[in-house]
Amino acid sequence: MVSAADRTENPGRSGRSGRAGAPAEGAEGAGGPGPARGRRSGGGEGAQGARGAESGVRSVRTSVWQAGGRPERGRRSAQPASLDRRKIVDTAVRLLDAEGAAKFSMRRLAAELDVTAMSVYWYVDNKDDLLEYALDAVYGGIRLPDVSDPSGWREQLRTLATEYRSLLVRHPWTTGLVGHFLNIGPNSVSFVLAAHQAIRNAGLPPEGQIGGMAAIYQFVYGFGTIEGHFVAHCTTAGISQDEYVARAMGTVNALPELSEYAEAATEMMDARGGTTVAEMRDRDFDFALEMILAGVEAMAARAGRAE
Repeated sequence: MVSAADRTENPGRSGRSGRAGAPAEGAEGAGGPGPARGRRSGGGEGAQGARGAESGVRSVRTSVWQAGGRPERGRRSAQPASLDRRKIVDTAVRLLDAEGAAKFSMRRLAAELDVTAMSVYWYVDNKDDLLEYALDAVYGGIRLPDVSDPSGWREQLRTLATEYRSLLVRHPWTTGLVGHFLNIGPNSVSFVLAAHQAIRNAGLPPEGQIGGMAAIYQFVYGFGTIEGHFVAHCTTAGISQDEYVARAMGTVNALPELSEYAEAATEMMDARGGTTVAEMRDRDFDFALEMILAGVEAMAARAGRAE
């Protein structure tokens, strides 16, 4: 596995990461492992801005990572000696995890850091830039498998899918951002490149590799989004997931008009086994992922027979 500590802390893109934008044509949008084609507010600069003005289209900066990332301004004596961008981003992630994106603000962040809002803006231009930094930071928590062995493609894809699901559950605020930003920070690109290599290892033909990744990661995005928001809701309500489901089923069972639904739901829940909501959810995820991987294998075999 490759941990976040093994990957670069340099906000600029590495030589290989420049390739990350190419697969976005088929993997853009929420849930895809490729960069999303987000648009951001802000004016263009230099030749790009001039071209935008000539065409009558407003030029926008599409990512904070554009041109190698925004450099930190030189420190002024008025800035707290302990403050830097990494501390700001780490604190932002902690606040987003605890309170969600709806309550997050630059003023709230500054208060948590015990600095003025202007001190924060010395390191990031705006809230959007900070959120993009935060999104890439949590991607740094993904354990990447070794994708050098083509024969291990199934376990590689399983690891990446499981890690992606964990990210979405641990940080439910990310689900609204992965399709909003380009996701071309160093940690995001490392994940993308690993996913690309793993799907190639599976033997899918080039024209089917983006579709194969979409099948896996769009599924994981949907599964992890629902799970993450459900877990967060239970935490906010001060109730366990098991107790919430028990109460919900009690409500359903008490409504005669939902008797058919209640009977079908009970039958399926009993059949899948598991004593807790978490256990049942894990079984569902594993079963669904295995179905998708079996489909990837079947499509790769079909392509091989067609050659």
